[in-house]
Amino acid sequence: MNILKNKTVLVTGGTGSFGKKFTKKALELGAKKIIIFSRDELKQYEMKQEFKDSRLRFFIGDVRDKERLVRAFDGVDYVIHAAAMKHVDACEYNPFEAVKTNIHGAQNVIEAAIDCKVEKVIALSTDKACSPVNLYGATKLASDKLFVAANSYVGDKPTRFAVVRYGNVVGSRGSVVPFFKKIKESGVLPVTDERMTRFWITLDHGVQFVLDNLERMHGGEVFVPKIPSMRVVDLAKAIGPECKIEFVGIRPGEKLHEAMIMEDDARHTVEFDTYYVIQPEFPFWSKKFAEGGKVLPEGFVYASDNNTEWLTIEQLRELAEGM
Repeated sequence: MNILKNKTVLVTGGTGSFGKKFTKKALELGAKKIIIFSRDELKQYEMKQEFKDSRLRFFIGDVRDKERLVRAFDGVDYVIHAAAMKHVDACEYNPFEAVKTNIHGAQNVIEAAIDCKVEKVIALSTDKACSPVNLYGATKLASDKLFVAANSYVGDKPTRFAVVRYGNVVGSRGSVVPFFKKIKESGVLPVTDERMTRFWITLDHGVQFVLDNLERMHGGEVFVPKIPSMRVVDLAKAIGPECKIEFVGIRPGEKLHEAMIMEDDARHTVEFDTYYVIQPEFPFWSKKFAEGGKVLPEGFVYASDNNTEWLTIEQLRELAEGM
């Protein structure tokens, strides 16, 4: 089933790495109209030059501005909410700005979607929202909770909300891969800690996972893909095999390992072949929505250091060279 065929889709934060890849895929799948909603006119101009497709519309706006969202959401079938302040350091230094964008902005998206009778909304989350230790993760956890709870107060409106949570995206703007590539000529690559691990997902996989869950969602789920882990020191060796690795210590707000499902969430999570579903704890949530899923064992935790799938140095090098 092609869920985007002849549909109008809006992407908040649509000029980012995810937004561009999603837009390319949506155009290929025959979307009727794609609205790029973001606040940076230069990035919108550059994206317009890159795509040159009459089905694209560009709205300057900020998710902090509910009135602008209501105007943009008029006639929209699906919303993909990718806009956020994402950099840990920036969120730590500008805490309430992160709250206004990631939390207040999420609530604005929810209310605008309900008011405009948008059919489905998927919000992009992060592994940092699971047991957060930094403000970015904390704001995204709050955002996740808002989107899940929104399904409780839509009333007789058709709108349904779900969340997609995944780890670091290979090659996204601000990721460690372009940073390592940029500085490897210096002969030294800084790594936080020799033990550090992260989940890893490609942009293509991330976009396809959103599309798959846009189709299968009932409303209230947090979808988590099964993806490989990698050791950051292995990534450094893959990108700069000739470089010296300098261990610089954990920065404020950093974890040694990331998690996407903790033990308390695992009690109401079901497992499928390629993904997990953290089910909402609603009295009206139907068990039939989880048919085909497997209940997780007591004490289950899905973290980057206890994963069963790992990327080798060779695989990491291949991914990095493909960027």
